Amino acid sequence: MVALSGELFDAIEVNAARTGNHKRAAVRMSRLAVQATAGSMSRAEAHARAGEQWLLADDPTAAVEQFQKAIADGGPTFDEPRVPLARAMFALDRSEDAEALLRELRESDARSKARTCDLVAELLTEQGDLEAALDWATAGVDACLAGEDRDELQLLLRLRYRLRVVLGHARGRLRQAAGQQEGRSRRG
Repeated sequence: MVALSGELFDAIEVNAARTGNHKRAAVRMSRLAVQATAGSMSRAEAHARAGEQWLLADDPTAAVEQFQKAIADGGPTFDEPRVPLARAMFALDRSEDAEALLRELRESDARSKARTCDLVAELLTEQGDLEAALDWATAGVDACLAGEDRDELQLLLRLRYRLRVVLGHARGRLRQAAGQQEGRSRRG
């Protein structure tokens, strides 16, 4: 019996990216998530990654099923599965369900996690809700400044800057604060 592992799923994803056959990868990952023994990867993470492949295979219905299984499992996941579930719901024109998930995220501790803020901001940008996207990007920058995530900080600052330019906002306090924080970390 095969054990769930990041290495196995990485290999499946790389092959899908190389061949463009995301449906085959999604089917394999979905089966492994159910049939394989627990290993270094949780079943929740396996379902979440299968859902991502279903999205790439342009099958949001199958993606919804996998993301719901990831959430129901409750195990650890690299990314918050409610974000891609909302993306799949939007793809199925289930906007009310997607917006309910985003409200649920807002009311949870998700805004303290920079990566989740980045993913939600990107999703909202895709949906054309630029003010809400800016709000999530700002929350992500705040989360980065409270922690030590410099890589995510740079991504969020770039996204936040682009959103502010499109919305016609002036340079913000966070950009200046991030520059000061960066200067302190170089001196320390």
